[in-house]
Amino acid sequence: MVGTLYGLGVGPGDPELLTVKAFRTLKESPVIAYPKKRKGSKSYAHRIIDVYITPGEKEMLGLVFPMTKDPEILEREWSHTVDLVWDKLKTGKDVAFVTEGDPLLYSTFIHMMNLVKERYPEVNIQTVPGISSINGAASRLGIALAEGDDHVAIIPARDDYEAMKKAIVENDCVIFIKVAKVIDLMLKILRELDLLEKASVVTKVTSDEEIIWDIRELDRAELEYLTLMVVRK
Repeated sequence: MVGTLYGLGVGPGDPELLTVKAFRTLKESPVIAYPKKRKGSKSYAHRIIDVYITPGEKEMLGLVFPMTKDPEILEREWSHTVDLVWDKLKTGKDVAFVTEGDPLLYSTFIHMMNLVKERYPEVNIQTVPGISSINGAASRLGIALAEGDDHVAIIPARDDYEAMKKAIVENDCVIFIKVAKVIDLMLKILRELDLLEKASVVTKVTSDEEIIWDIRELDRAELEYLTLMVVRK
């Protein structure tokens, strides 16, 4: 009998923001799969669940995901990763793949799910929703993301002046994820629109490493990857 693959959302950073269902699934699954850095350090999702895992209690399956756009390398590495998960599932073991935030919102699990469906259609796949960094940021910043007929957009920030400016102009609230690499461009746009004071930036929201930045001190700042910006007009 083939095991079940769970996409387990473990929230934005604070371990207490794990849902009851996610906690139960974590406890009942014999194998915990997690994104693993090549140098061996624990991933963000792994650190979130650490408080709930007793060493030796679970089979921990670290998966390295390729950080490249080379199609050949991507196909080879992803194929290997999926096979590692299948090796556990085919023995009847359930595998809980932990991901920060929600498993179906800009998550590595999405591609994993699609490949498993394609290659091993007999696998039962279930997802457990998680609190996203977007919700976490709204709570920590005290910002209401939407009310009434407000328009809200979630945008991966990129080096495209016109597209980023249009997103701000056309929506009442915009959450820019992956903003670290284009923070100077975003600040330029906000100044031009006279909206700098309407923006907030936070890194690793709700975690014990959380940083809520002073928007006026971010010029040429080197921000970590898990940084987002909320622009609420």
